This record gives sequence, structure tokens and C-alpha cells, in this order.
Amino acid sequence: MSQRAVLLVNLGSPDSTAITDVAKYLDQFLMDPHVLDFPQWLRALLVKGIILPTRPKKSAAAYREVWTEAGSPLIVISKQLQTALQASSSIPVGLAMRYQNPSIEAGILELLQKAPNTKEILLVPLYPQYAMSTTETVVHETRVILKKLGLHLELKVLAPFYNHPAYIKALAAVAKPYLEDIDHVLFSYHGIPKAHIRKSDCTGLHCLKTDDCCETSSPAHTFCYQHQCVSTMQALAAELGLENYSHSFQSRISGGWLTPYTDKRLTELPAEGQKRIAVLCPAFVADCLETLEEINMEGQEDFLKAGGTKFTYIPCLNDHPAWVTALQTLCDEAWTKTSFLETNSIPHLVKAA
Repeated sequence: MSQRAVLLVNLGSPDSTAITDVAKYLDQFLMDPHVLDFPQWLRALLVKGIILPTRPKKSAAAYREVWTEAGSPLIVISKQLQTALQASSSIPVGLAMRYQNPSIEAGILELLQKAPNTKEILLVPLYPQYAMSTTETVVHETRVILKKLGLHLELKVLAPFYNHPAYIKALAAVAKPYLEDIDHVLFSYHGIPKAHIRKSDCTGLHCLKTDDCCETSSPAHTFCYQHQCVSTMQALAAELGLENYSHSFQSRISGGWLTPYTDKRLTELPAEGQKRIAVLCPAFVADCLETLEEINMEGQEDFLKAGGTKFTYIPCLNDHPAWVTALQTLCDEAWTKTSFLETNSIPHLVKAA
């Protein structure tokens, strides 16, 4: 019996498109101090006093645009990925979501039910690039749950794989069929506050200090989301031989977030002569609300209204065979080369507030 197991963790989704379920999801998500890193009282005032009274209705309508008969696209696709990876793996593979269901606690307990002899868990945050609001919060919550359950398991964390050749080749395999008759490729990444970049700078001296900080080698890049996004773009562009491409950041909540903003770039590109574009979202490994509704629906409409003539949305990795193979490679290498994320060196690990 294997003493090792893999736990895949993605962001999560509401249990349904009902306003009450969407509100529950948004409450858990936005009250996470790794997402909105304000003092607890201010976070509660903002979320419970301003956002939750109005946002769930609008978000529920957006979720209904992408919901399938089987449920949330993110959950459905993540389960398909788990099944495909399990078929190629000799050790148990579990699945959890950071927010809502299946929870990290449920994912761990299900793994242990299947494999009671488990001594080591490889935690796989399904985020290619590192950020406080993705990888970091998954690591923190998993530690909290293990302590709560009184489990003395060895927890190892897969390092961000933003420029790993297997990941880049999987992205290329998915993207290549969509690139004919295209003027420009836009890489749209989920936005984060610039403050998160600064707090994740393990040197305290590098990130966002100069215009070329992402291009200047630094230990800070180990935890720098912006650098890792740029690196993914450059590696994929080289793999595919792209010449005309750029990147932007979507889904901002307020000012002070990473720029340029995707919604603005989509309305500017036609005037720059880029009328036939393809858009891909490498920060997401599975299609979800942010890719299907925000980009392929709203973004496409804005681009065409601004004078664009062709908008091609490139799907996420989802459960594409090339991605399943790449993920298996990443897991195998983590075990054999012990190339894990050094969690003790994470510069900013927020304590639950």
C-alpha cells in the first residue's frame, strides 16, 4: 500500500447559482486575509457591509451564464482532471477546493479513507504562478486543517510550475490550433494588488522598485507573481514562435492592482491595428467564471464593439491529455527530485484573523 498521496487544490465555486450560495462563497473568499489583507474589522466592514449586500445578485447572474447541467465548470473540470490523473498514477489522487466544496478537510479525509496508510501528502495548488491569494492561502489552510484533525502527516508542496517545460509544452499543445489568422496574442492573467507583490518580496528591496524588476534576476522572483506571469508568457511565446503578443491583468476589484488592465487593453487593441486577436489565460488551469464569462463573453463583446474583427478565446488546460501528462511529470519530479516549495521561506504567511 502506498504511503504517499496527492491532493489537488483549486480555488472553488458556489454550490449553485442561487444568490444565497453565491453570497456564502463570496463571504468565505473575500474574508480570507490572504485575499483582502486588511485588518479584520476593515475587511468585515468592506465585505459584509458593502460587497455582500449587492454583489451576490450580480455574480449569481454571471454564474448562470456559464453553469452546466453537471454544475460549476471549475468543479466539473477539476473532477475530470483528478480522474484522468488517477488513471495514470500509482498513488491516490484527491481533490479539494480552497473555498466551499469539496473542502480541503473533506479532500484530506477522503484520501485517508481510500489510503489509510498515507504518511506523506503532496499538496498541488493548481496555480502555475505563486501568489498570496492562491498558493499561499492553500498552504496555510491545509496546515490549519491538518492541525485541527490532529494528523501528523508530512506535507510537501509542489513548487510553482510557471516556466516548467512540461507545463509550457502543454499550454502550447492547447493553444496552437487557435493561432491561425491572428494579429496579436493577449495573455490575460488574474490581477492582484501591487501590495501583495511587495509583501511577497523576500528581499524587501526588489519588486516594483524599478520598471525592469521582472527582468532583473533576484531571489524575490521565487514568490513574485508578476515575474512568473511574464516568464510564462515569454516561455510560451518562444515555444510557439510568437512575435506579436502582450500581457494584461483582469478581474481587478479596485485601484492599485497590477497593470495593464485586460478590459482596457481589449478596447485599445483595435485602434492599434490589432483587429484579430487570440486571448489565453495561463493563470487558470481550468475554465471558470473569469475565463468563460469575463473574457469569452464580456471581453469579446467589448473588443468587437471597439472595432475588432476576430476574437478567438483559447481554452484553459482543463483535462487535455497533454496537461494530464505534464501534471503527472510535475508530481513524479517532485517526489524523485524533492523539488518542493520551501514553505518555511515564504515571506508573508498571514495568520488566520
